[in-house]
Amino acid sequence: MAERDPDRLVVAFARLARRLGLEVPVGATVTLGQAWAAVGLGSRDACYWAGRVVLLRRPEDVGLYDQAFRAFWDGERAEPDEDERPVAVTVGLDLPDDAAVAHDEPAETQDVTLRVRWSPAEQLRTRDFATCSRAELDEAHRLIADLRLVSARRRSRRHRPTRRARGRPDLRRTVRRSLRADGEPIRRAFTRPSERPRPVVLLCDVSGSMEPYARAFVRFLHTAVVGGARVEAFALGTRLTRLTRELSSRDPDEALAAAARRVTDWSGGTRLGEGLRAFNDRWGVRGLARGATVVILSDGWDRGDPELLAGEMRRLRRVAHRVVWVNPLKASADYAPLARGMAAALPHVDEFVTGHSVAALDDLVAVLAR
Repeated sequence: MAERDPDRLVVAFARLARRLGLEVPVGATVTLGQAWAAVGLGSRDACYWAGRVVLLRRPEDVGLYDQAFRAFWDGERAEPDEDERPVAVTVGLDLPDDAAVAHDEPAETQDVTLRVRWSPAEQLRTRDFATCSRAELDEAHRLIADLRLVSARRRSRRHRPTRRARGRPDLRRTVRRSLRADGEPIRRAFTRPSERPRPVVLLCDVSGSMEPYARAFVRFLHTAVVGGARVEAFALGTRLTRLTRELSSRDPDEALAAAARRVTDWSGGTRLGEGLRAFNDRWGVRGLARGATVVILSDGWDRGDPELLAGEMRRLRRVAHRVVWVNPLKASADYAPLARGMAAALPHVDEFVTGHSVAALDDLVAVLAR
């Protein structure tokens, strides 16, 4: 038993369990394979309890599971129900609903066709942008367009009415209500501070070292700008370029073409320190980054002075609510922040996340919403 292919064993057991009447979803089959791989196929009891924990949802299914396990492991004979018919499995991307059975056969001899659909988008969501083909990148860009950036919220100075009998008394509403009761303030009104979304500032590195990821990141910038009311986008290279106006078009191709015309240092060098200094002097410290969530999308490779980068990160951290650094190289198992720019900036970063795939960008959206 242990010498055979574990994947084939799991699929065979799931097929046998379904034939005997036990409901085994496809996801449970995958989980069962992982469980058997963890406990090892050499122990019958361990495999029994692992499969029982994974597959059973109701106490009345224990008998079916025991029958399937004995038939599979011990070789006992197990017969399905009399009305059990063979199942033909058809796998496809998009199958018509009327393609299940052949209608020219008699009803009593028809085979039941199980249609299983699979989607390449799930696998593409976790694939590194640097390893994607041109067609896969186009599909990844469409998946990025479906992301919805929701920034964290902060308390506003404005107040709004509340139904709860606590907070700041609302004298105007209280007096207006008292007119219905001959001037008696029977029902008092209150207000509480409202909430508003925090601004989000996106600084994207478009240097040569970021070429495998820059286009996907600019797509993410476009999605954030058109989907959020308070999002600012910048490109970082040998200079700083503001892209909020260019990326405000609803047409992604038009927006990216305008951004490409605006950025003159695309795939050039990197001077992160000088770019952050320009941002802090002109926009950040003056108010654009105050109380905002600042996101820097860069691999940390910098040709400039690391001391300058550290000083500008320190200035930015003093005025920003949070600083999030997105580094696609962090997804590698052997990655270490040894680049001079990354090592200088990391002490001033609140969140250090990856951004190498669509799933990683989805996780970034969840980080920004916290």
